[in-house]
Amino acid sequence: MEYQLPKEVKKILNKLTQAGYQAYIVGGAVRDLLMGREVSDWDFTTDAKPEEILKVFPEGFYDNRFGTVGIAAENIGKYFARGDTEEDSRRLTRTTNDSEGEDGRRDTEVAGPRAKRVKQIFEITTMRKEGVYRDFRHPIEVSWTNKIEEDLARRDFTINAMALSITEELIDPFGGQRDLQNKLIQAVGDPKLRFQEDALRLMRAIRIATELGFEIENKTWQAIQENAPLIRKIAWERIRDELLKILASLYPYIGIVKLREAGILPIILPEVERCFGVVQKGPKHARVYDIGEHSLLTLKETPSSDPLTRLAALLHDIGKPDTLKIGVDSNVTFYHHEVVGGKLSLQIAKRFNLSKDQTDKLYRLARWHLFTVDEKQTDSAIRRFIKNIGVENIDDMMALRVGDRLGGGTQKAVSWRMERFKERIKDVLKKPFSVTDLNVNGKDVMEVLKIKPGPKVGEILNKLFKEVLEDASKNNRDYLLEKIKSLK
Repeated sequence: MEYQLPKEVKKILNKLTQAGYQAYIVGGAVRDLLMGREVSDWDFTTDAKPEEILKVFPEGFYDNRFGTVGIAAENIGKYFARGDTEEDSRRLTRTTNDSEGEDGRRDTEVAGPRAKRVKQIFEITTMRKEGVYRDFRHPIEVSWTNKIEEDLARRDFTINAMALSITEELIDPFGGQRDLQNKLIQAVGDPKLRFQEDALRLMRAIRIATELGFEIENKTWQAIQENAPLIRKIAWERIRDELLKILASLYPYIGIVKLREAGILPIILPEVERCFGVVQKGPKHARVYDIGEHSLLTLKETPSSDPLTRLAALLHDIGKPDTLKIGVDSNVTFYHHEVVGGKLSLQIAKRFNLSKDQTDKLYRLARWHLFTVDEKQTDSAIRRFIKNIGVENIDDMMALRVGDRLGGGTQKAVSWRMERFKERIKDVLKKPFSVTDLNVNGKDVMEVLKIKPGPKVGEILNKLFKEVLEDASKNNRDYLLEKIKSLK
């Protein structure tokens, strides 16, 4: 098979080979090449030591204990001597000890003020063997090797444990190509040891399976189930990253089902796990699914590729178990479950250390998902809806509503009322929507009332804005100037 390798990739392989060293493409790049997929990350291994790699690539940078040298794609073949104005480009990355890539390598994060100028970082790692692991994350001892097979033996899954040379010779000691053909995720060697080395691999196996549409090999799957409690040893940020990748994959629904079957979901999202088995059906509500099943189906049916929106779809009803009430007529209710669910989503966001913007979005989608759609709603009601969820979240909220409907057994994704509601939103958004949209400003208020800058100016503008919210036709400059006079 002939591979189309980028010129930078060929240059790295050639320079190392010409210097007398072994050089291979490794990890996910080889897997993606064999699958005909676009390669996003190119990683290399060599028997050259880090210091020797830097002699071949003086433009590289090395600041970790895993033998990884990084080279910015745009700098291959360039050399920045110490003291040059671009010497800092040699220090554009830092390697985080807590993060391991899907092929067993350590991830490198772009950092520093010049990072945005670098489109891609190529990582060249010295072939190594690893000893016993501590804390289910870090090897106690790392030793260099000149045998590619020994380097590949430390990697996570067979499809990530292949190497490709400059002559396009495929090194595949663990049957990775066979597993690719059979669409299997299989651990390298003893699966129990692989998961005990780095417990995040428990989730990574499921994540790669959902990304590629693969199955997990039986022994590997059994080892995942047996070692699921080890996920507690992993930092929440690492768990978050894998979870969001699962949610961003081709099959997020299957990924969450697999996490539950593995026994991982109850550990990382107990709020979702407790929803299973909680019935919603009653005399007045012919709901088919329990809350957990409905949540999974909502995730499956939500037409959005955004992982945070998909997470909100999974979490949207987590407040129901706390608000469940069964009346004397056996009717089941969950009054204010969206309020409780919103608060729980904030706790989850804190647990996963989501950013401020991510937290805000997750909360808004969970808290306000139970919005009313009525053809008689006023513009003011629609403005309140937009204010509650945020203009930037409107499309995601609409997607969540579609998922909620279809996930509850409704056959039609969008009702005619919803179609009308969406049109109303578009109309309202064309009208003044904030104080800055008023046809008068603070300067006008001060001139008309002959007052100095202060809280009074803002109070008057807010009063004007409330009036315009009720009747957009009043956003007329002459009218507003006259109105200001009456508010002194």
